[in-house]
Amino acid sequence: MIEPLIELPPRRRYAEDAAVVLAGMGLPPAYGKLLGWLLVCDPPWQTSAQLGNGLGLSKGSVSTGMRMLESSGLARRVPVPGHRGHAYEIQPDAIIRIAAEPTKFRAFRKLMERGLDLVGDPDAPGAERLRVMRDFYAFIERELPALVTRFQAERLRKGEADG
Repeated sequence: MIEPLIELPPRRRYAEDAAVVLAGMGLPPAYGKLLGWLLVCDPPWQTSAQLGNGLGLSKGSVSTGMRMLESSGLARRVPVPGHRGHAYEIQPDAIIRIAAEPTKFRAFRKLMERGLDLVGDPDAPGAERLRVMRDFYAFIERELPALVTRFQAERLRKGEADG
């Protein structure tokens, strides 16, 4: 890792690192910063002003990034104790709920099937990229519910052992 030019507090550094990771996946840096911050911040809920101040983001970047996090199901609005307005938080099980929802995988699989119909011959060499993607999404759609169930059972067993 390259040493940063400016030393940042550890939580802010984590948010910056999350931005780099998610930018590598094609997501806006502000989205990554906001997600990273909400994963490690204290308190676990943050107002738009706290997010902007803590991350050095404009109101517009916070607003756009939080809209993306909300629409993806990762973040939600919560009331602020003793204040007007709202704050944002990440629910601990948000990623599980998102992953367990097969709708997006089904939509991608169906899109690939439409592409294959458009190409005409699913065995044509040019259709290979569509076949592979269709098969991958079909596999994920079929296997993911069992993986989520296994994960939840393992978490429950671990919780019982720790508790």
